[in-house]
Amino acid sequence: MPILEVNDLVYKYPDGTSALNGINFKANKGDMIAILGPNGAGKSTLFLHFNGILKPKEGVVKVKENPISYKNKDLLEVRKTVGIVFQNPDDQLFAPTVAQDIAFGPMNLGLNHDEVAKRVKESLKAVDMEGYDEKPPHHLSGGQKKRVAIAGILAMKPEIIVLDEPTAGLDPLGASQIMRLLYDLNKQGITIIISTHDVDLVPVYANKVYLISNGKIIKNGTPKEIFSDTEAIRNSKLRLPRISHLIEILKREDKLNIDMGYTIGEARTNLLDYMKTNKMKIKE
Repeated sequence: MPILEVNDLVYKYPDGTSALNGINFKANKGDMIAILGPNGAGKSTLFLHFNGILKPKEGVVKVKENPISYKNKDLLEVRKTVGIVFQNPDDQLFAPTVAQDIAFGPMNLGLNHDEVAKRVKESLKAVDMEGYDEKPPHHLSGGQKKRVAIAGILAMKPEIIVLDEPTAGLDPLGASQIMRLLYDLNKQGITIIISTHDVDLVPVYANKVYLISNGKIIKNGTPKEIFSDTEAIRNSKLRLPRISHLIEILKREDKLNIDMGYTIGEARTNLLDYMKTNKMKIKE
């Protein structure tokens, strides 16, 4: 049973620009999904439909099998289930302190003071930001702001967290820390959906990938199924993961019949297998 489903979704901006053209999408509970595509492919526009921020011109969005009705009362229930973290955390953080920012959502649910305080504390702990309660958000680093934005969504206790380009603007360490956090949240049972054009990140974390280009889903499947279709990847203005590109060169230029790998771990295993098969010396 999909926890989130999109059927034949079409969206045009008020000026008539076509953004999404017949999108179909499914997320099951516990999935870690990447929507992969270049800038301008329609990723952010699609995400804004997942909890009713945008209303499709055609098609339907279902949350836990129920079509979104776009009435205020119903939208509140949808947003309890589906939380969105925007690409730029400054678009999401507005309160004078971190604690007040995280408390905003639970307070709007009508929860009492003690429950709100409990959720703020739990959310800060979950994102490893304990002790930052009274800090002004604008004094934080980019990675810390991302964590606070995620904490604000966690405080609503959603079943799905949708993140638009979660590693954008972060240094490699900060990006790795954010993805590790999302991986841990997913292991706790939260469905995670990210948009990204980072092809090196996708095969490491996602169990399912949707390839989007020019407002259409070109292909969906496992990371291996997606990246095995090099034509679809390159026609979508993307590239193979760096490690896969290296193996591709070794196969083409050096005639080494190595099985393709899409992460460093896969590539290492395949290289070692090739060396053993060809009786090449391996340092023990």
